[in-house]
Amino acid sequence: MPADAAASVPAAPLPRAIGKYRVLSRLGEGATSEVFLARDDFLGREVAIKRAHPVAALGGDITMPQLQARYFAAEAALVGKLQHPNVVQILDAVPDAKAPYLVMEYVPGTTLRHFCRPDRLLPLEQIVEIGFKCAMALGYVHRQGLIHRDVKPANVLALLQREQVVDIKISDFGSVLQLESDRTQVFRVGSLSYMSPEQLDGAALDARSDMYSLGAVLYHLVSGRAPFDAPTQAALMGQIYTAAPPPLASLREGVPEALEALVHAALAKRAQERPATWEDFAQRLAELVSRRLIPMGRLQAPLDSERFGLLRTLEFFGEFDDVALWEVVHRARWQRFPVGHALYRKGEQGTSFHILAQGEVEVRRDGEITARLGAGTSVGEMAYLAPSPELRTYSSDVLVAQPCITVSFTPETLPQLSASTRQLFDAAFIRVLVRRLHAAHEALAHPRRIV
Repeated sequence: MPADAAASVPAAPLPRAIGKYRVLSRLGEGATSEVFLARDDFLGREVAIKRAHPVAALGGDITMPQLQARYFAAEAALVGKLQHPNVVQILDAVPDAKAPYLVMEYVPGTTLRHFCRPDRLLPLEQIVEIGFKCAMALGYVHRQGLIHRDVKPANVLALLQREQVVDIKISDFGSVLQLESDRTQVFRVGSLSYMSPEQLDGAALDARSDMYSLGAVLYHLVSGRAPFDAPTQAALMGQIYTAAPPPLASLREGVPEALEALVHAALAKRAQERPATWEDFAQRLAELVSRRLIPMGRLQAPLDSERFGLLRTLEFFGEFDDVALWEVVHRARWQRFPVGHALYRKGEQGTSFHILAQGEVEVRRDGEITARLGAGTSVGEMAYLAPSPELRTYSSDVLVAQPCITVSFTPETLPQLSASTRQLFDAAFIRVLVRRLHAAHEALAHPRRIV
């Protein structure tokens, strides 16, 4: 339940606690549930609690409690299962007899609905970035055997810094369809303005239905209006089935042809005409940035989609999955260095390491070049891996030979990564060291070849 959902049930007095969680404030309220900001004093963190309204508060609609129970069950089944940086984590589910509730990751900020008004539109490059992150997250969700079925602006939470959207998280899995489940699930759910034609029909769905919904969200963010608008539900459904949305370029200046084509492809009436996979959708969004097909802000820093795409091309990160790469994108220190800059000097000590994302460095010992290293390799990893201070002393100079972009970590930032991602780093370092050891043996014409 997004915090800015329209309230339809009178607000009750704020409870002091819900279960073991101390209630701090009410975040929002809707027809079937209300959302609170609460404190988990045991773990020392803030959480969001979505609590169902008691049955008595739902009035005379006898179907509402049954639907409410099924929505709760859908989300409760996902407790602890969705671990992605752009998906809200569901931490706990308590089937209280009077008012069951879900405990979720708390995401401060607003929802994308805030940016769907014509006077609040985001820059195009930011909208593409949001679309990329949503596509990557929904691709992850689909790999877990799930279809969201209610992708809309109000279900995408936006994290803000200085009024800028710096990250997003997809929320509200009450309508999720579990493809491998044989239990009864709620069908024909979703928000009409963002529902695909096949979802309106109640037909069998796959990931491309969520792609349609994401296309409708992007259309709304770009133009300030939903793809279709009609005074009645019947008329709106008719447009979704048969009409083409107005061209984006007619609703906003500066919309490039490539962006318009991708959004309209996602909104295709036939699922077969939409992007084939979430990876394809995400890749096409990333290319809008990498190929500079959208206008970029004059001082725009590299977008997360650019960094993600760059990491995906590097051999060092070949075994990293999408979640691990997102961790690197957000936790690493990204730096640019000019020609001649010394990443390391002989005799210095350190524990940081760099992975070359672009450019080239020279390794010099006593003035002689002993190696040239390019994009995709690492430098300084021995100091990071070394078991003793003596081995953390650099034995060579490492100088920038071509302008570099590096991804670096320090002893302070590396522990911020998950244990699984740190293991991927260790495995990558082992591969690097084995290759270097093999090259050294070859150079010395060692009789024992390492293969």
